[in-house]
Amino acid sequence: MLLVSSSRSAYHHGDLAHALEAAAMQLLAGKPAQEISLREVARAADVSHNAPYHHFADRRGLLKVLAERSMADLVSAVRDALAASLDPRDALIAGGSAYLRFAVEHPHGFDVVYDPAVCVPGEPTDTMAPLIAELEGLLGEAAVAAGLDDPADALGVWGLVHGLGTLCAAGHMPLDTAMAVAASTLGRMLPA
Repeated sequence: MLLVSSSRSAYHHGDLAHALEAAAMQLLAGKPAQEISLREVARAADVSHNAPYHHFADRRGLLKVLAERSMADLVSAVRDALAASLDPRDALIAGGSAYLRFAVEHPHGFDVVYDPAVCVPGEPTDTMAPLIAELEGLLGEAAVAAGLDDPADALGVWGLVHGLGTLCAAGHMPLDTAMAVAASTLGRMLPA
């Protein structure tokens, strides 16, 4: 019997969705989502060029999944940072720092999360909606626990870390500087 080797070792039958998403996320680590094609995902997953269409309706579907997976990672990073601090003030600063760190360490994931053509404002996917709510809830609850009881202050916290994260991810500000600015500004916002 002749045994023929196959180069299609990355994909295992029955796990196409996972293989495609993992390949897409790996590509996202190195390039913007807008530059990733379904054909490229197929090559990276070592499947036929038509295989992605079994999981993604089109390229926009791919981008939505990249945004959802990236948002889940961002929420997890913020949640973990908040939970690691017992002092509410320290927790809020740690949560903000985790947000900033994610923006810098995963700039393409950060960008696709907030791309209005992918995550349409006011029209999140069924997967994205609870993630957005959780992130807002985490930051809002941390702000309240630290002494900021005005809902506008919670939005201010999100705006501060998001703006600094955007500047850092684009290379306009070093991460250490942004983290120091966030800690200092949050410290001044919080009651004594």
